Amino acid sequence: MSLAHGRHTLAIPGPSVMPDRVLRAMHRAAPNIYTGELIEMTHSLIPDLKAVARTAHNVTIYIGNGHAAWEASLANTHSRGDLALVPATGQFAHGWAASAEGLGIRTEIIDFGKRTPMDAAQIEARLRADTDHEIKSVLMVHVDTSSSVLSDVAAMRRAIDAAGHPALLMVDCIASLGCDRFEMDEWGVDVMITGCQKGLMTPPGMSFVYYNDRAEAARENANCVTGYWDWRPRTNPDYYYKYFNGTAPTHHLYGLREALDMIVHEEGITAVWARHETLARALWAACDAWSTQGPLELNVADIAHRSRAVTSLRITPPLGTALRDHLTDQMGVTLGIGLGMAPPDAPEWHGFFRVGHMGHVNAHMMLGTLGAIDTGLKALNIEHGEGALSAAAEILAGR
Repeated sequence: MSLAHGRHTLAIPGPSVMPDRVLRAMHRAAPNIYTGELIEMTHSLIPDLKAVARTAHNVTIYIGNGHAAWEASLANTHSRGDLALVPATGQFAHGWAASAEGLGIRTEIIDFGKRTPMDAAQIEARLRADTDHEIKSVLMVHVDTSSSVLSDVAAMRRAIDAAGHPALLMVDCIASLGCDRFEMDEWGVDVMITGCQKGLMTPPGMSFVYYNDRAEAARENANCVTGYWDWRPRTNPDYYYKYFNGTAPTHHLYGLREALDMIVHEEGITAVWARHETLARALWAACDAWSTQGPLELNVADIAHRSRAVTSLRITPPLGTALRDHLTDQMGVTLGIGLGMAPPDAPEWHGFFRVGHMGHVNAHMMLGTLGAIDTGLKALNIEHGEGALSAAAEILAGR
């Protein structure tokens, strides 16, 4: 007998849970793409997208996933042969570097491992040593979705400024936007990228590149850019089709409009951050209780450097895979795989799992996921400390 029948819970770090009202907004006939409602609605997205990122600068929309945003951000700011400095705290920094190399951009990776944040002082030292200003950008992942490490964007800006270096600060917020606090203008970010399928609660298919005047100045000499990736025609276009260099992703736009209504106009972005903070702390409290006995532990020890959107956990292999499989088959809950934490063909790969708590998530959803994990630990006879659910409830109760 399986107890998984009923509504399935997707507790992976993206695509996140899609609100029913977002899906209903998308469930419509194809609209007129030349005049009328769609055009006005699309215009209305721009100020709200800026509000989520806390910026007065530019935002462009691309039809594609986060990899598309990686390429678009690089193509508009770099030339072949440029050097990009890439601090890494997990798989996705390496992915962005690979995208750069595919465009003919050289990369220098400083790897900080998969359990600790970037050391801004080390980046500052490297930039100070670059007296010829060969480095054109610092490509920083705010939250690496694989490791759940949260790095300090403002500290990176201070490091670049202290070194007196002109490198652009480019930040990947694919996992973090709309979950972890992010202040594009206050923190001095030149380029930021994100996708629609995580904190923005819209099915995968769109990505966004934000950029300021410094980044636009870099666009003058960038020779990687092509007509499709060029952000200039897409920013305040004189003809609607130029937003997307062709046909609009019509139904995704309707879904995004509904999601932004929920985030910006109903809950408010600071309240969204606070909700994610509380839910994350409830999860961590449960994990702290479980880890008092047995092999389970949080990947990131320091609370200040944990993401409020995703949490990566470690356990003795192959218990990570065993627990995930049990929750899917018997509990109706899907947890995230240990993506990028070990090679998929290595035994260590089975010693990780991730919990996504981003976007359309509330207290009872968090408690349900934690209850399923607690039950799975018991069913599989995995040694663990008791009191996890009580610890989480204390956080959610505000005590």
